Amino acid sequence: MRFKTLLLSFVVAISCKSLNVDYFPITIEGNKLLVNNELYVIKGICYHPVPKNSSKRDFSNLTEDLSLMTELGINTIRVYEPIDDKAVLDEIAFSGIKLIIGFGYNQNGIYDIASGTYLDYIEKYKKHSAILMWELGNEYNYHPEWFKDDIANWYRAMNTAALEIKGVDGNHPVTTAHGELPDDLALRMSPNIDVWGMNVYRWDNPKAIFIEWNSISKKPMYLSEAGGDSYMTITKSGYKQGENQKAQADANKKILDVVFENLDVTLGVSLFSFTDGWWKAGENDKQNLGGRAPNSTGVPYDGTPNEEYWGVVDIDRNRKETFEIIKTKYNSISDTN
Repeated sequence: MRFKTLLLSFVVAISCKSLNVDYFPITIEGNKLLVNNELYVIKGICYHPVPKNSSKRDFSNLTEDLSLMTELGINTIRVYEPIDDKAVLDEIAFSGIKLIIGFGYNQNGIYDIASGTYLDYIEKYKKHSAILMWELGNEYNYHPEWFKDDIANWYRAMNTAALEIKGVDGNHPVTTAHGELPDDLALRMSPNIDVWGMNVYRWDNPKAIFIEWNSISKKPMYLSEAGGDSYMTITKSGYKQGENQKAQADANKKILDVVFENLDVTLGVSLFSFTDGWWKAGENDKQNLGGRAPNSTGVPYDGTPNEEYWGVVDIDRNRKETFEIIKTKYNSISDTN
């Protein structure tokens, strides 16, 4: 297995040397996203791979992960912080997958919004074919305490950053991952956001979010997070307490059915998440219950976010029951719908 992985890495590395990194035009037409002038449906996954005994992201398992993602039919990866490694970006591009690159507000001056260094990253990688969109923040509307207890300070900074990005890169849309439906203040203060991502946990049926969005905006939107975890804190809705992969599989199936029935409104979805994260709720050398997630009472089917059980594969890349559900659904939907 080790030899096979090394061989795959070598083949990808050689191929990426000749990879044409000229980028296709990525544009907005009405409430649609176009890549190379064709409609693009986001069949995505949130990806923050952290190995056992660690709290830091690590791409050493990238080749295997991309193989699994390709099998799943994933065409978009959403990451919460920039990837400053051309070899990683090249391998992702070579796999046929595109990236939504997230920028935090304050990341100690490392490609963050507060320092302005996010623009350095965009200048560096704006012509790379792996890039789909630039994303500003993740559920910051739940954290006014980070902005002097006034969330308007964040919207002002976000809107300015989006405008500055357009001055550096006119080829990639700017998005944000908003917690739930943005209110009037968010929309009024953020005209430079091209695509609204929304992290939505409404049990197993997000249908109402599409109706609500369509009534307040004609801009593109997508679900930047959605899905369920594979642990039931209590017995409820016919699902037994304890690790319960069927609950996760059933929830994800219903969520994906609703998303893809509403492609007249939404660009698609980025399911949360690819792999279990043992770093999130306790000791990094074992899987723990619990974890903190704001506004998460809508997590199916127990209303409790067990943060270390959200992967569609476990930390050893064993497939959970939901894997085949996602594979069937994503592969039945054309990238260009």
